Amino acid sequence: MARIRNPRRFSDHYGIAASELARCGALDPTLNADTRLFIDPLLLGQSRHPEMASGARRAYEEHFGRIIRFLRASEDVSDVAWRSAKRMLRFPEVKWTCLGYGARSVSGSGSGHQMTEKYLNTAAQIIRLGIDDPDLFVAMALFEDGVGPDRISDMTTNVVLRDLLEFNDRILPALGVSRKPHTFTLLDGSEVTVDLAENPLLGPGEPVILVPSDVLRALPVATDWSEVQDAAARNAKIRMVVNRQISGIWESISKRDKRQLRRSALATKEGFELFLEIVQSVTPRHYDLISDPEGEVFWLDVSERIAREEPWELQTPATWSGTSVAGVVEKIIGRFKFLVEERRLSELLYCDGRPRRERSAQRLFFAVADAYCQANDLDLTPEADTGNGPVDFKVSRGFSGKTLVEIKLSVNKKLVRGYTKQMEAYRIAEETASGFYVVIDVGGLGGKYEQLLSTRNRTVLRGGACSRIVLVDGKRRLSASKR
Repeated sequence: MARIRNPRRFSDHYGIAASELARCGALDPTLNADTRLFIDPLLLGQSRHPEMASGARRAYEEHFGRIIRFLRASEDVSDVAWRSAKRMLRFPEVKWTCLGYGARSVSGSGSGHQMTEKYLNTAAQIIRLGIDDPDLFVAMALFEDGVGPDRISDMTTNVVLRDLLEFNDRILPALGVSRKPHTFTLLDGSEVTVDLAENPLLGPGEPVILVPSDVLRALPVATDWSEVQDAAARNAKIRMVVNRQISGIWESISKRDKRQLRRSALATKEGFELFLEIVQSVTPRHYDLISDPEGEVFWLDVSERIAREEPWELQTPATWSGTSVAGVVEKIIGRFKFLVEERRLSELLYCDGRPRRERSAQRLFFAVADAYCQANDLDLTPEADTGNGPVDFKVSRGFSGKTLVEIKLSVNKKLVRGYTKQMEAYRIAEETASGFYVVIDVGGLGGKYEQLLSTRNRTVLRGGACSRIVLVDGKRRLSASKR
């Protein structure tokens, strides 16, 4: 995937106020980077938009109802009914919504052949128990490996694509943006043509499909164990059930053991019905774009504000090398530290008085670093795949000039291990001697920082190379008038 370069929102590109999109009830997407929000099918029915509440929910129930009927009629994996169900469970990625896990682009993986086959077999087992609720396909995500929020969103987006297009056809004229006709092939093979805004950052002639904000979640409920547990604990009827198989489901939820949960859920009809009732009893809540608890949208505002209010000249090295790139990155990290500690950027590390997730801190660093990397013609790659998993950032200039940056919060339970194992594996995989391990103290640091320093000092004394450690005080501060 391509790195983020000049991230740009729909509202900025088309020169309209972000409040206009909010008034229409649509997400203001970043055109060249996925927003990690997902369409949750359990939210469709309560949307304020008729295209979702009526059309999309009906399309969802009809599509999966047909799959259930095919699987019930099938007698063999090679017969027509089975093949028909399999065809209906193939969901290509719909990249035009700019949603998903693709941190550096708006392309994802869609639904692969092996996953479709696995999903189909498990669904068939559930249907043979006598279950015919279309939501069983969403509930399966709690115990089926590889079925995450991105696949649920791909699945739902494909099924309700016609309704999403109708939503766009209704709101875009009011926004006054230029549109061009685009033709889409739906899952049933039919074609629909609608005038849509274009996304030139995705490619020539590519459209963008706006999504209603009230059907979006940061994590679909069917993959969020904590919310399922809370719902189960509040449900008196569920608490009173003493069925042995149901008890097994409870144990596996508490241990987050998908294999045990799978065995328990598929053992009896009663067991799966209760499991499905737990999932459906969660009170669905769409993502709050105002408070932005996961930090999915605030970072672009920060980037623009810093460029406007905190201009900073960074001297470009005469020549580029691993050492000079590391020197520039060290100064950028220093600037980030200054803005967090002295310009109250630390406030953005919190939501409702509690630290946001670590990913929010990583996005905040990107918002600060991106402008300065652009000014120095440096490639800033978020979540660069090193072969040992994704490191948070890689900053590079050519092949030899590479530096890695890992952002960690002090509350991370694997803070020390992340330095001794993870970070060094990344550095070796990238064949770079340079790396920075940035620890943001939002509380709960304890003796972890001393452990990190001790580990680094021992390595240096042995003559080994290791990443530098930078501590940033991210604790909340009083404003100057209240000090």
